[in-house]
Amino acid sequence: MIDLRSDTVTHPTPSMWEAISHAEVGDDVYHEDPTVNRLERMAADRVGKEAALFVSSGTMGNLIALMGHCRRGDEAIVGRHSHTFIDEVGGAAGIAGVQLNTLPNQPDGTLFLEEIAAAIRPGDDIHCPHTSLIILENTHAECGGVPLTTEYTRQVGELAHANGLRLHIDGARLFNAAVALGIPARDLAQPADTVTFCLSKGLCAPAGSMLCGTEEFIQRARKIRKQLGGGMRQVGILAAAGIVALQENIERLAEDHRRMKLLAAGLDEIEGLKVDFKLPPDTNILFLSLDEDVPMDSQELYQRLKAEGLLCMPYGGKCFRLVTHYWINDEDIDRAVDIFHSVLRQ
Repeated sequence: MIDLRSDTVTHPTPSMWEAISHAEVGDDVYHEDPTVNRLERMAADRVGKEAALFVSSGTMGNLIALMGHCRRGDEAIVGRHSHTFIDEVGGAAGIAGVQLNTLPNQPDGTLFLEEIAAAIRPGDDIHCPHTSLIILENTHAECGGVPLTTEYTRQVGELAHANGLRLHIDGARLFNAAVALGIPARDLAQPADTVTFCLSKGLCAPAGSMLCGTEEFIQRARKIRKQLGGGMRQVGILAAAGIVALQENIERLAEDHRRMKLLAAGLDEIEGLKVDFKLPPDTNILFLSLDEDVPMDSQELYQRLKAEGLLCMPYGGKCFRLVTHYWINDEDIDRAVDIFHSVLRQ
């Protein structure tokens, strides 16, 4: 089965299994797991922050950031197509007590600066919630994996700080953005007060994300993590894989991007398919739609592709998503294009 549903389906590399089997562990709730401590130092250095915290998922990392930056009843500005708004089970409202003010994402994943400025609530109006935070997503998954530039992120950071707000970056695929733009991840993260990134997507670790920020913020975040039930004990066995991910798997993300360009070019030639965002894609994510005259929706397409040995992610209607990752090779790309040809001819 060629699994192009997501880069979350990756499993550990051989060197990760080796590191896991020899990991030195301790009680991380007491901050005594040496492997976790090493991973946290490494993660903070990669994105140019003072400290980092190992958390179970990007969703937990983003929620902790919300709780650390905002008081209950505050408001955070996010994109309408952001992961925080769409895919995190309403945790901002249900757990953090934070209201999300959603703005339209542009096709390149950005929010218009003037719309962000207009959304900041006047601090002297007793009818309004207090605006505390702006959240950006890089790469922006729902906008075709597009990377946000350092210049745009700097402008948002300056706007936030000039108005007494904080900036958080949901950088689940931050290293995909850095590799695509040819710059260090720390440059993309520099304007942000906090940033999360995922170890278990294209970087191939079995689980975990990192939340990075100042020493003071991460100390507060460590307590919030415990409150959320995220205090893990001998978790160095997972952190060991995360260390390998940061040492070995960042630069090779370029291979995922190259293969996605090959896949997109092949699918773009098939009658009945249209690419929803820019061509060629910037990173490892591709959204496509079936033409209106194709007599099936994305769910039926999923079933037909699955029967031929290919998995995609249906998004409702005629839209679906494909994602390349470590365990997809050039032969898989050729075979995927052939399967689409076969199914669409039927």
